[in-house]
Amino acid sequence: MTAAPTVSFRDFAGAIMSGRREDAAGALAQLLALDAVTAGAATDHFATGMQSGGQDFMMKAMGLRYAVTSGDDAAVRDVLQGCFGLSGAALDGAAAALRDRG
Repeated sequence: MTAAPTVSFRDFAGAIMSGRREDAAGALAQLLALDAVTAGAATDHFATGMQSGGQDFMMKAMGLRYAVTSGDDAAVRDVLQGCFGLSGAALDGAAAALRDRG
């Protein structure tokens, strides 16, 4: 039995950049343990931020990896809120999913 390929944020970013919104939302759903509707809204929020926020937005998004590896839960939550528009239970679940992924 072979394991399913692991989805990465690189897959998400590639799908966003090539306009494959559904693929991006599917990747984000797996990465952040989100339901399809929330993942779709988070993908749209991210895409809008990329278009309007430019380099500043991308630098903040790229900070997610550092926040996760440093164990700074407040920084992780800040990126998830700012870059993906997550709040409430979705934010809590996404932060936990990232913590579990390491």
